[in-house]
Amino acid sequence: MTTEHQKQSAVHRARTAERRSVTQEMVQKLITERTEMLALYCQMAGLEPYKNSKNSRVKPAQEMLQKFCQVLVDYIAAGHFSLYERIVNGTERRQQVSSLAEKLYPQIATSTEAALDFNDKYDCGDHCEIGLSFGDDLSRLGEMLASRIELEDKMIKHLIESRRAS
Repeated sequence: MTTEHQKQSAVHRARTAERRSVTQEMVQKLITERTEMLALYCQMAGLEPYKNSKNSRVKPAQEMLQKFCQVLVDYIAAGHFSLYERIVNGTERRQQVSSLAEKLYPQIATSTEAALDFNDKYDCGDHCEIGLSFGDDLSRLGEMLASRIELEDKMIKHLIESRRAS
């Protein structure tokens, strides 16, 4: 083996290790954001009644809702601006990962829209009412998030398995 070839091999190994590290960091960030979002979702699901009344717990509920909306958007962004960005931009090198992502991405995008719609409706500070439709809206969001999480887990599993194989 020539010295030049050894240098090129070392550079290639270093780049591969760096890409693996970046992928691992992206996956960890996504899981951390997701865990926080799910914890807040469960807390939101336990709040009732949602209607505004003088003696209700509206202010704490609105504060929790605002926090949930913030974390929900952070979670959505963690996926889109890290994990899925490589697929959308065409920079994912592993064909198996890219193929799976292209298959799953439309469904993930649908859940993104549902989450953003929920955020648009309920991220209004202390000047909105948490009305009777909130329970149904939260339930629909939960179903979309459950589907998204299943898809993300498939993607994460594929990323990790393909990383080990390379």
